This record gives sequence, structure tokens and C-alpha cells, in this order.
Amino acid sequence: MDPDDAVKVLEGVAHVVSKLSREQQDEFLGLLATMAREESDPSRRAFLEEFPDGFGLVEGAV
Repeated sequence: MDPDDAVKVLEGVAHVVSKLSREQQDEFLGLLATMAREESDPSRRAFLEEFPDGFGLVEGAV
């Protein structure tokens, strides 16, 4: 994937995530945690584990 296109996709994801209610965010966090636990590929598991911090879903995250 072209890096510029990847950035656009991630910006879109960040926008959608920022519009979720607290309840929806909590549900999404649970889903991400489940997916990370079950992921066998280390790089995908790391992405899933880092997603909440990277997208501001965790209090105090940048």
C-alpha cells in the first residue's frame, strides 16, 4: 500500500474511533484485546496491542 494512502486510511479510522461513545469504545477495546490474544502473527498482535494507545482510546494517551 502506498504510504500516503495508508496515512489517509488511518486518519479515517482515527476519526471514526473518536466519534464512538464511551460504551462503544469500551466494547471496541475488549474486541481488540480478544483479537490480540488470539493473533499468532507477532507483528499483527503488536499492532492490535498498541492500537488503543495510538488512537487515543486509553486515558492519558497521546
